[in-house]
Amino acid sequence: MPQFSPAHRAPAAHPRFSRRFALQAGSVGLLGLGMNHLQALQSAAAETERAGTTTGKARSVIYIFLSGGLGQHDSFDMKPDAPAEIRGEFKPISTNTPGLQICEHLPMLAQRSHLWALCRSLSHPSNDHSAGHHIMLTGRTLVPPGFNPVAPMPTDWPSIASIASAVTQPRNNLPPAVVLPEKLIHYSRRVIPGQFAGEMGPKYDPWFIESSPYSSLGYGAYPEYEFDHQERPNMPRRSAFQAPNLTLPEGFGGGRLVNRLELLGQIDRQRADLERFAAIEQFDRTRQGAISLLTDRRIRDAIDVTAAPVEVQERYGKNSFGWSLLMARRLVEAGVNLVQVNLGNNETWDTHGEAFPHLKDKLYPPTDQALSALLDDLHDSGLLDSTLIVMAGEFGRTPKVTHLPQHYKLPGRDHWGAVQSVFFAGGGVRGGNVVGSSDKIGAFPASQKQTPENMAATIYHALGLPDTVAWHDDLNRPHHIYYGEPILALL
Repeated sequence: MPQFSPAHRAPAAHPRFSRRFALQAGSVGLLGLGMNHLQALQSAAAETERAGTTTGKARSVIYIFLSGGLGQHDSFDMKPDAPAEIRGEFKPISTNTPGLQICEHLPMLAQRSHLWALCRSLSHPSNDHSAGHHIMLTGRTLVPPGFNPVAPMPTDWPSIASIASAVTQPRNNLPPAVVLPEKLIHYSRRVIPGQFAGEMGPKYDPWFIESSPYSSLGYGAYPEYEFDHQERPNMPRRSAFQAPNLTLPEGFGGGRLVNRLELLGQIDRQRADLERFAAIEQFDRTRQGAISLLTDRRIRDAIDVTAAPVEVQERYGKNSFGWSLLMARRLVEAGVNLVQVNLGNNETWDTHGEAFPHLKDKLYPPTDQALSALLDDLHDSGLLDSTLIVMAGEFGRTPKVTHLPQHYKLPGRDHWGAVQSVFFAGGGVRGGNVVGSSDKIGAFPASQKQTPENMAATIYHALGLPDTVAWHDDLNRPHHIYYGEPILALL
Protein backbone atom coordinates (compact mmCIF):
# COMPACT_ATOMS: atom_id res chain seq x y z
CA MET A 1 0.00 0.00 0.00
CA PRO A 2 1.51 3.37 -0.94
CA GLN A 3 2.48 5.78 1.83
CA PHE A 4 2.88 9.53 1.50
CA SER A 5 5.39 12.01 2.85
CA PRO A 6 6.94 15.38 1.98
CA ALA A 7 10.42 13.87 1.80
CA HIS A 8 10.52 10.64 3.81
CA ARG A 9 8.13 7.90 4.61
CA ALA A 10 6.05 8.54 7.67
CA PRO A 11 6.14 6.06 10.56
CA ALA A 12 3.40 3.49 10.40
CA ALA A 13 0.36 4.32 12.50
CA HIS A 14 -2.90 2.51 13.11
CA PRO A 15 -5.75 4.96 12.52
CA ARG A 16 -8.46 5.20 15.14
CA PHE A 17 -12.06 5.89 14.33
CA SER A 18 -14.91 7.34 16.28
CA ARG A 19 -18.20 5.54 16.81
CA ARG A 20 -19.87 8.14 14.59
CA PHE A 21 -17.45 7.49 11.74
CA ALA A 22 -17.96 3.74 12.00
CA LEU A 23 -21.68 4.29 11.58
CA GLN A 24 -21.11 6.58 8.61
CA ALA A 25 -18.80 4.14 6.87
CA GLY A 26 -21.31 1.34 7.26
CA SER A 27 -24.08 3.42 5.78
CA VAL A 28 -22.43 3.24 2.36
CA GLY A 29 -23.37 -0.40 1.94
CA LEU A 30 -26.95 0.46 2.69
CA LEU A 31 -27.06 2.85 -0.24
CA GLY A 32 -26.81 0.08 -2.78
CA LEU A 33 -23.47 1.49 -3.94
CA GLY A 34 -20.53 -0.86 -4.34
CA MET A 35 -17.41 0.05 -2.40
CA ASN A 36 -15.66 0.42 -5.77
CA HIS A 37 -17.63 3.65 -6.20
CA LEU A 38 -15.96 5.05 -3.11
CA GLN A 39 -12.38 3.84 -3.42
CA ALA A 40 -11.02 7.35 -3.58
CA LEU A 41 -12.94 8.83 -0.67
CA GLN A 42 -10.80 9.91 2.26
CA SER A 43 -12.63 10.52 5.56
CA ALA A 44 -12.04 13.69 7.52
CA ALA A 45 -13.26 11.83 10.60
CA ALA A 46 -9.99 9.90 10.92
CA GLU A 47 -7.96 11.26 13.80
CA THR A 48 -4.65 10.71 12.05
CA GLU A 49 -3.61 12.56 8.91
CA ARG A 50 -1.50 11.07 6.19
CA ALA A 51 1.89 12.63 5.85
CA GLY A 52 2.38 14.56 2.65
CA THR A 53 -0.69 16.75 2.92
CA THR A 54 -0.12 20.44 2.91
CA THR A 55 -0.85 22.99 5.58
CA GLY A 56 -2.38 26.41 5.25
CA LYS A 57 -5.33 27.61 3.25
CA ALA A 58 -7.17 24.89 1.36
CA ARG A 59 -7.31 25.42 -2.39
CA SER A 60 -9.24 23.80 -5.22
CA VAL A 61 -8.71 23.01 -8.91
CA ILE A 62 -11.22 22.45 -11.70
CA TYR A 63 -9.50 20.66 -14.59
CA ILE A 64 -11.67 20.88 -17.70
CA PHE A 65 -10.65 18.23 -20.23
CA LEU A 66 -11.60 18.49 -23.90
CA SER A 67 -11.30 14.93 -25.19
CA GLY A 68 -10.39 14.94 -28.87
CA GLY A 69 -8.18 18.04 -28.89
CA LEU A 70 -9.12 21.70 -29.33
CA GLY A 71 -7.63 23.46 -32.38
CA GLN A 72 -5.50 26.40 -31.28
CA HIS A 73 -6.00 28.27 -34.58
CA ASP A 74 -9.77 28.18 -34.20
CA SER A 75 -9.96 29.21 -30.53
CA PHE A 76 -7.27 31.02 -28.54
CA ASP A 77 -4.30 31.42 -30.91
CA MET A 78 -5.72 32.64 -34.19
CA LYS A 79 -3.47 33.50 -37.11
CA PRO A 80 -5.47 36.05 -39.14
CA ASP A 81 -2.46 37.05 -41.27
CA ALA A 82 -1.61 33.48 -42.30
CA PRO A 83 -2.76 31.96 -45.62
CA ALA A 84 -6.36 30.75 -45.78
CA GLU A 85 -5.38 27.10 -45.46
CA ILE A 86 -3.75 27.97 -42.11
CA ARG A 87 -6.10 30.54 -40.58
CA GLY A 88 -9.33 28.64 -41.31
CA GLU A 89 -12.82 30.10 -41.53
CA PHE A 90 -13.14 31.93 -38.22
CA LYS A 91 -12.27 35.54 -37.51
CA PRO A 92 -10.73 36.94 -34.32
CA ILE A 93 -12.50 39.37 -32.03
CA SER A 94 -11.05 41.69 -29.44
CA THR A 95 -11.41 40.86 -25.77
CA ASN A 96 -11.63 43.23 -22.83
CA THR A 97 -7.85 43.02 -22.66
CA PRO A 98 -6.12 45.37 -25.14
CA GLY A 99 -4.23 43.44 -27.78
CA LEU A 100 -5.71 40.05 -26.86
CA GLN A 101 -7.95 38.41 -29.47
CA ILE A 102 -9.75 35.08 -29.55
CA CYS A 103 -12.29 33.36 -31.79
CA GLU A 104 -15.41 35.30 -32.73
CA HIS A 105 -17.56 32.41 -31.52
CA LEU A 106 -16.43 32.78 -27.91
CA PRO A 107 -17.94 36.22 -27.23
CA MET A 108 -18.85 35.66 -23.59
CA LEU A 109 -15.32 34.59 -22.71
CA ALA A 110 -13.98 37.57 -24.64
CA GLN A 111 -15.97 39.84 -22.32
CA ARG A 112 -14.37 38.18 -19.28
CA SER A 113 -10.73 38.19 -20.36
CA HIS A 114 -9.83 40.04 -17.15
CA LEU A 115 -10.59 36.77 -15.34
CA TRP A 116 -8.50 34.33 -17.39
CA ALA A 117 -5.11 33.81 -19.02
CA LEU A 118 -3.61 31.68 -21.80
CA CYS A 119 -0.56 29.57 -22.33
CA ARG A 120 -0.04 29.34 -26.10
CA SER A 121 3.09 27.21 -26.05
CA LEU A 122 2.37 23.88 -24.35
CA SER A 123 3.99 21.06 -26.32
CA HIS A 124 4.44 17.29 -26.29
CA PRO A 125 5.53 14.83 -29.00
CA SER A 126 2.46 12.60 -29.50
CA ASN A 127 -0.26 12.84 -32.13
CA ASP A 128 -2.01 9.70 -30.86
CA HIS A 129 -5.30 10.02 -28.99
CA SER A 130 -4.60 7.40 -26.34
CA ALA A 131 -1.04 8.50 -25.66
CA GLY A 132 -2.17 12.14 -25.71
CA HIS A 133 -4.89 11.44 -23.15
CA HIS A 134 -2.39 9.66 -20.93
CA ILE A 135 0.12 12.51 -21.26
CA MET A 136 -2.30 15.33 -20.48
CA LEU A 137 -4.28 13.51 -17.79
CA THR A 138 -1.16 12.41 -15.91
CA GLY A 139 1.15 15.35 -16.65
CA ARG A 140 3.91 13.01 -17.87
CA THR A 141 5.25 13.38 -21.42
CA LEU A 142 6.78 9.91 -21.73
CA VAL A 143 4.30 7.06 -21.61
CA PRO A 144 5.22 4.29 -19.14
CA PRO A 145 6.76 0.92 -20.03
CA GLY A 146 4.02 -1.47 -21.08
CA PHE A 147 1.67 1.34 -22.15
CA ASN A 148 -1.35 -0.07 -23.96
CA PRO A 149 -3.25 2.40 -26.17
CA VAL A 150 -6.43 0.33 -26.09
CA ALA A 151 -6.78 -0.24 -22.34
CA PRO A 152 -5.69 1.17 -18.99
CA MET A 153 -2.83 -0.79 -17.41
CA PRO A 154 -1.77 -1.17 -13.77
CA THR A 155 1.63 0.21 -14.77
CA ASP A 156 0.22 3.49 -16.12
CA TRP A 157 1.30 6.70 -14.44
CA PRO A 158 -1.28 7.95 -11.94
CA SER A 159 -3.63 10.62 -13.21
CA ILE A 160 -3.47 14.15 -11.82
CA ALA A 161 -6.87 13.50 -10.23
CA SER A 162 -5.56 10.33 -8.57
CA ILE A 163 -2.55 12.21 -7.18
CA ALA A 164 -4.92 14.80 -5.72
CA SER A 165 -7.08 12.01 -4.34
CA ALA A 166 -4.12 10.46 -2.56
CA VAL A 167 -2.03 13.35 -1.26
CA THR A 168 -4.44 16.18 -0.47
CA GLN A 169 -6.26 16.40 2.82
CA PRO A 170 -10.01 15.78 2.53
CA ARG A 171 -12.29 18.57 3.69
CA ASN A 172 -15.77 18.46 5.15
CA ASN A 173 -15.86 14.65 4.98
CA LEU A 174 -15.92 14.84 1.18
CA PRO A 175 -13.80 13.09 -1.48
CA PRO A 176 -10.57 14.92 -2.31
CA ALA A 177 -10.92 14.34 -6.07
CA VAL A 178 -13.91 13.79 -8.35
CA VAL A 179 -14.21 13.14 -12.10
CA LEU A 180 -17.50 13.87 -13.86
CA PRO A 181 -19.86 13.40 -15.63
CA GLU A 182 -18.53 10.09 -16.93
CA LYS A 183 -15.42 8.08 -17.70
CA LEU A 184 -13.79 8.76 -21.06
CA ILE A 185 -14.81 5.95 -23.41
CA HIS A 186 -14.06 5.57 -27.10
CA TYR A 187 -16.94 4.85 -29.50
CA SER A 188 -15.52 1.31 -29.83
CA ARG A 189 -16.36 0.93 -26.10
CA ARG A 190 -12.72 0.76 -25.00
CA VAL A 191 -11.85 2.77 -21.91
CA ILE A 192 -9.23 5.43 -22.60
CA PRO A 193 -6.04 5.11 -20.48
CA GLY A 194 -4.68 7.83 -18.23
CA GLN A 195 -7.77 8.44 -16.09
CA PHE A 196 -6.92 6.18 -13.19
CA ALA A 197 -4.38 5.66 -10.41
CA GLY A 198 -2.28 3.20 -12.43
CA GLU A 199 0.80 2.11 -10.52
CA MET A 200 -0.56 3.53 -7.26
CA GLY A 201 -3.34 0.95 -7.26
CA PRO A 202 -7.08 1.24 -7.93
CA LYS A 203 -7.87 2.24 -4.35
CA TYR A 204 -6.48 5.67 -5.25
CA ASP A 205 -8.69 6.14 -8.30
CA PRO A 206 -10.64 9.39 -8.13
CA TRP A 207 -14.36 9.15 -7.50
CA PHE A 208 -16.17 8.95 -10.86
CA ILE A 209 -19.65 10.47 -10.82
CA GLU A 210 -21.47 8.72 -13.64
CA SER A 211 -24.20 11.24 -14.40
CA SER A 212 -24.33 10.58 -18.11
CA PRO A 213 -23.30 6.99 -18.79
CA TYR A 214 -21.94 6.55 -22.28
CA SER A 215 -24.36 4.68 -24.50
CA SER A 216 -24.25 6.07 -28.03
CA LEU A 217 -22.05 7.38 -30.82
CA GLY A 218 -23.09 10.92 -30.04
CA TYR A 219 -20.76 13.79 -29.24
CA GLY A 220 -21.06 17.02 -27.35
CA ALA A 221 -23.38 18.76 -24.94
CA TYR A 222 -26.45 16.59 -25.16
CA PRO A 223 -29.37 16.82 -25.43
CA GLU A 224 -29.41 20.34 -26.84
CA TYR A 225 -26.14 20.24 -28.77
CA GLU A 226 -25.52 16.54 -29.42
CA PHE A 227 -24.11 15.81 -32.86
CA ASP A 228 -22.18 13.27 -34.91
CA HIS A 229 -18.88 14.17 -36.57
CA GLN A 230 -19.73 12.03 -39.58
CA GLU A 231 -23.45 12.82 -39.57
CA ARG A 232 -24.49 9.19 -39.69
CA PRO A 233 -28.27 8.60 -39.94
CA ASN A 234 -30.25 7.15 -37.06
CA MET A 235 -27.52 7.76 -34.50
CA PRO A 236 -28.64 6.78 -30.96
CA ARG A 237 -29.13 9.81 -28.75
CA ARG A 238 -28.64 10.39 -25.03
CA SER A 239 -31.51 12.07 -23.26
CA ALA A 240 -30.86 11.72 -19.52
CA PHE A 241 -28.38 13.58 -17.37
CA GLN A 242 -29.11 12.66 -13.80
CA ALA A 243 -27.45 12.43 -10.43
CA PRO A 244 -26.65 8.92 -9.21
CA ASN A 245 -29.15 7.77 -6.62
CA LEU A 246 -27.32 8.33 -3.35
CA THR A 247 -30.28 8.10 -1.02
CA LEU A 248 -31.94 4.73 -1.46
CA PRO A 249 -30.59 1.23 -0.90
CA GLU A 250 -30.87 -1.33 -3.65
CA GLY A 251 -34.28 -2.95 -3.70
CA PHE A 252 -36.25 0.03 -2.45
CA GLY A 253 -38.35 0.93 -5.45
CA GLY A 254 -41.22 3.40 -5.67
CA GLY A 255 -43.76 0.98 -4.21
CA ARG A 256 -41.72 0.23 -1.13
CA LEU A 257 -41.23 3.90 -0.39
CA VAL A 258 -44.86 4.13 0.63
CA ASN A 259 -43.80 2.60 3.92
CA ARG A 260 -40.82 4.73 4.98
CA LEU A 261 -40.68 2.94 8.31
CA GLU A 262 -39.28 -0.11 6.57
CA LEU A 263 -36.40 1.95 5.18
CA LEU A 264 -35.74 3.57 8.56
CA GLY A 265 -35.87 0.22 10.25
CA GLN A 266 -33.25 -1.20 7.92
CA ILE A 267 -31.00 1.79 8.60
CA ASP A 268 -31.39 1.36 12.35
CA ARG A 269 -30.63 -2.36 12.17
CA GLN A 270 -27.44 -1.81 10.21
CA ARG A 271 -26.33 0.94 12.58
CA ALA A 272 -26.91 -1.38 15.52
CA ASP A 273 -24.76 -4.03 13.87
CA LEU A 274 -22.02 -1.50 13.22
CA GLU A 275 -22.08 -0.36 16.83
CA ARG A 276 -21.57 -3.95 17.89
CA PHE A 277 -18.74 -4.71 15.47
CA ALA A 278 -16.95 -1.37 15.14
CA ALA A 279 -14.87 -1.94 18.24
CA ILE A 280 -13.55 -5.30 17.11
CA GLU A 281 -13.54 -5.13 13.32
CA GLN A 282 -10.45 -3.68 11.66
CA PHE A 283 -11.77 -1.64 8.75
CA ASP A 284 -9.71 -1.95 5.61
CA ARG A 285 -8.42 1.21 3.98
CA THR A 286 -11.34 1.54 1.60
CA ARG A 287 -13.89 1.42 4.40
CA GLN A 288 -11.77 3.78 6.42
CA GLY A 289 -12.06 6.23 3.53
CA ALA A 290 -15.81 5.90 3.00
CA ILE A 291 -18.21 8.69 3.95
CA SER A 292 -21.89 8.84 4.70
CA LEU A 293 -23.64 9.90 1.55
CA LEU A 294 -26.97 9.02 3.15
CA THR A 295 -26.91 11.79 5.73
CA ASP A 296 -24.75 14.51 4.14
CA ARG A 297 -26.92 16.78 2.01
CA ARG A 298 -23.93 18.73 0.66
CA ILE A 299 -22.82 15.99 -1.70
CA ARG A 300 -26.37 15.14 -2.80
CA ASP A 301 -27.27 18.77 -3.44
CA ALA A 302 -24.01 19.38 -5.31
CA ILE A 303 -24.63 16.44 -7.62
CA ASP A 304 -28.35 16.90 -8.25
CA VAL A 305 -27.88 19.84 -10.62
CA THR A 306 -30.98 19.18 -12.70
CA ALA A 307 -33.00 20.13 -9.63
CA ALA A 308 -31.26 23.53 -9.39
CA PRO A 309 -33.40 26.65 -9.88
CA VAL A 310 -34.37 27.06 -13.51
CA GLU A 311 -32.64 30.44 -13.81
CA VAL A 312 -29.35 28.87 -12.63
CA GLN A 313 -29.62 26.02 -15.11
CA GLU A 314 -30.43 28.41 -17.93
CA ARG A 315 -27.42 30.56 -17.06
CA TYR A 316 -25.08 27.58 -17.35
CA GLY A 317 -27.05 25.90 -20.12
CA LYS A 318 -29.47 23.01 -19.78
CA ASN A 319 -27.12 20.51 -21.35
CA SER A 320 -24.35 18.19 -20.22
CA PHE A 321 -21.66 20.90 -20.44
CA GLY A 322 -23.66 23.37 -18.36
CA TRP A 323 -24.78 20.81 -15.79
CA SER A 324 -21.23 19.46 -15.46
CA LEU A 325 -19.65 22.83 -14.76
CA LEU A 326 -22.46 23.74 -12.38
CA MET A 327 -21.80 20.49 -10.53
CA ALA A 328 -18.08 21.29 -10.45
CA ARG A 329 -18.78 24.69 -8.90
CA ARG A 330 -21.01 23.15 -6.24
CA LEU A 331 -18.47 20.45 -5.39
CA VAL A 332 -15.72 23.04 -4.98
CA GLU A 333 -18.00 25.11 -2.77
CA ALA A 334 -18.73 22.01 -0.69
CA GLY A 335 -15.02 21.29 -0.20
CA VAL A 336 -13.76 18.93 -2.94
CA ASN A 337 -10.11 19.70 -3.72
CA LEU A 338 -9.95 18.75 -7.40
CA VAL A 339 -12.77 18.26 -9.88
CA GLN A 340 -12.00 17.00 -13.38
CA VAL A 341 -14.79 17.82 -15.83
CA ASN A 342 -14.83 15.95 -19.12
CA LEU A 343 -16.59 18.29 -21.55
CA GLY A 344 -17.65 15.66 -24.02
CA ASN A 345 -16.96 11.96 -24.32
CA ASN A 346 -15.91 9.82 -27.27
CA GLU A 347 -13.25 12.36 -28.40
CA THR A 348 -15.91 15.01 -28.88
CA TRP A 349 -13.38 17.69 -29.92
CA ASP A 350 -11.76 15.49 -32.61
CA THR A 351 -12.69 17.79 -35.50
CA HIS A 352 -11.12 16.04 -38.50
CA GLY A 353 -14.09 17.09 -40.59
CA GLU A 354 -17.11 19.38 -40.43
CA ALA A 355 -14.88 21.30 -38.00
CA PHE A 356 -16.10 24.82 -38.56
CA PRO A 357 -19.88 24.26 -38.47
CA HIS A 358 -19.58 21.86 -35.54
CA LEU A 359 -17.38 24.21 -33.53
CA LYS A 360 -19.57 27.21 -34.36
CA ASP A 361 -22.96 25.61 -33.80
CA LYS A 362 -22.41 22.67 -31.44
CA LEU A 363 -19.26 23.00 -29.35
CA TYR A 364 -18.51 26.66 -28.74
CA PRO A 365 -21.98 27.86 -27.69
CA PRO A 366 -22.36 25.54 -24.66
CA THR A 367 -18.67 25.86 -23.73
CA ASP A 368 -18.68 29.65 -23.93
CA GLN A 369 -21.89 29.89 -21.90
CA ALA A 370 -21.07 27.34 -19.20
CA LEU A 371 -17.45 28.40 -18.65
CA SER A 372 -18.49 32.06 -18.45
CA ALA A 373 -21.16 31.23 -15.88
CA LEU A 374 -18.60 29.29 -13.85
CA LEU A 375 -16.19 32.23 -13.89
CA ASP A 376 -18.94 34.64 -12.85
CA ASP A 377 -20.15 32.48 -9.98
CA LEU A 378 -16.70 31.79 -8.58
CA HIS A 379 -15.75 35.45 -8.91
CA ASP A 380 -18.95 36.71 -7.30
CA SER A 381 -18.66 34.23 -4.41
CA GLY A 382 -15.03 35.10 -3.77
CA LEU A 383 -13.87 31.56 -4.59
CA LEU A 384 -12.07 32.33 -7.85
CA ASP A 385 -8.91 33.48 -6.09
CA SER A 386 -8.61 30.11 -4.35
CA THR A 387 -9.84 27.97 -7.27
CA LEU A 388 -7.60 27.33 -10.26
CA ILE A 389 -9.36 26.50 -13.54
CA VAL A 390 -7.36 24.72 -16.25
CA MET A 391 -8.81 23.76 -19.64
CA ALA A 392 -6.87 21.61 -22.12
CA GLY A 393 -7.20 18.68 -24.50
CA GLU A 394 -4.84 15.84 -25.31
CA PHE A 395 -3.21 17.90 -28.08
CA GLY A 396 -3.80 20.78 -30.47
CA ARG A 397 -4.59 20.46 -34.16
CA THR A 398 -2.64 20.77 -37.38
CA PRO A 399 -1.68 24.17 -38.76
CA LYS A 400 -3.07 23.27 -42.15
CA VAL A 401 -6.75 22.68 -42.73
CA THR A 402 -7.24 19.20 -44.18
CA HIS A 403 -10.07 17.27 -45.82
CA LEU A 404 -10.86 13.55 -45.64
CA PRO A 405 -13.66 13.29 -48.22
CA GLN A 406 -14.13 9.57 -47.67
CA HIS A 407 -15.35 10.34 -44.14
CA TYR A 408 -16.45 13.98 -44.05
CA LYS A 409 -18.26 16.40 -46.32
CA LEU A 410 -16.31 19.40 -45.06
CA PRO A 411 -12.72 20.01 -43.93
CA GLY A 412 -11.15 20.09 -40.48
CA ARG A 413 -7.78 19.65 -38.80
CA ASP A 414 -5.83 16.59 -37.74
CA HIS A 415 -3.96 15.73 -34.51
CA TRP A 416 -1.04 17.92 -33.46
CA GLY A 417 0.84 17.47 -30.20
CA ALA A 418 3.58 19.98 -30.98
CA VAL A 419 1.63 22.94 -29.63
CA GLN A 420 -1.71 23.75 -28.03
CA SER A 421 -3.30 26.60 -26.14
CA VAL A 422 -4.21 25.97 -22.50
CA PHE A 423 -6.74 28.13 -20.65
CA PHE A 424 -6.11 29.18 -17.03
CA ALA A 425 -8.21 31.20 -14.60
CA GLY A 426 -8.39 31.85 -10.87
CA GLY A 427 -5.99 30.54 -8.27
CA GLY A 428 -3.91 33.71 -8.43
CA VAL A 429 -3.67 33.74 -12.26
CA ARG A 430 -3.39 37.27 -13.67
CA GLY A 431 -6.32 37.94 -15.95
CA GLY A 432 -5.54 39.02 -19.52
CA ASN A 433 -2.10 37.41 -19.28
CA VAL A 434 -0.59 35.38 -22.13
CA VAL A 435 2.38 33.08 -21.54
CA GLY A 436 4.37 31.86 -24.52
CA SER A 437 3.65 32.05 -28.21
CA SER A 438 3.53 29.79 -31.22
CA ASP A 439 5.24 30.47 -34.52
CA LYS A 440 3.55 32.39 -37.33
CA ILE A 441 1.56 29.39 -38.53
CA GLY A 442 0.75 27.96 -35.08
CA ALA A 443 2.84 24.84 -35.57
CA PHE A 444 5.49 24.96 -32.83
CA PRO A 445 6.29 26.98 -29.72
CA ALA A 446 8.15 30.18 -30.54
CA SER A 447 8.74 31.37 -26.98
CA GLN A 448 8.44 30.08 -23.41
CA LYS A 449 7.80 26.47 -24.35
CA GLN A 450 5.83 24.65 -21.65
CA THR A 451 5.31 20.96 -20.98
CA PRO A 452 2.55 18.79 -19.52
CA GLU A 453 4.82 18.39 -16.50
CA ASN A 454 4.73 22.15 -15.98
CA MET A 455 0.96 22.21 -16.28
CA ALA A 456 0.65 19.44 -13.69
CA ALA A 457 3.10 21.23 -11.40
CA THR A 458 0.95 24.36 -11.70
CA ILE A 459 -2.05 22.33 -10.53
CA TYR A 460 -0.16 20.81 -7.60
CA HIS A 461 1.19 24.24 -6.67
CA ALA A 462 -2.36 25.64 -6.69
CA LEU A 463 -3.41 22.82 -4.36
CA GLY A 464 -0.71 23.98 -1.96
CA LEU A 465 1.44 20.85 -2.36
CA PRO A 466 5.17 21.38 -1.81
CA ASP A 467 7.58 20.03 -4.42
CA THR A 468 8.91 17.51 -1.90
CA VAL A 469 5.68 15.49 -1.78
CA ALA A 470 6.16 11.83 -2.68
CA TRP A 471 4.31 8.57 -2.36
CA HIS A 472 6.04 5.28 -1.54
CA ASP A 473 5.27 1.93 -3.13
CA ASP A 474 5.32 -1.50 -1.49
CA LEU A 475 9.12 -1.58 -1.68
CA ASN A 476 9.35 1.82 0.03
CA ARG A 477 10.56 3.51 -3.15
CA PRO A 478 9.63 7.21 -3.30
CA HIS A 479 7.67 8.54 -6.27
CA HIS A 480 7.69 12.31 -6.34
CA ILE A 481 4.77 14.02 -8.01
CA TYR A 482 6.59 17.08 -9.41
CA TYR A 483 8.28 16.47 -12.78
CA GLY A 484 8.29 20.09 -13.87
CA GLU A 485 8.03 23.63 -12.57
CA PRO A 486 4.84 25.63 -12.03
CA ILE A 487 4.19 28.20 -14.77
CA LEU A 488 4.82 31.15 -12.48
CA ALA A 489 4.56 33.60 -15.38
CA LEU A 490 0.80 33.07 -15.21
CA LEU A 491 0.68 34.62 -11.75
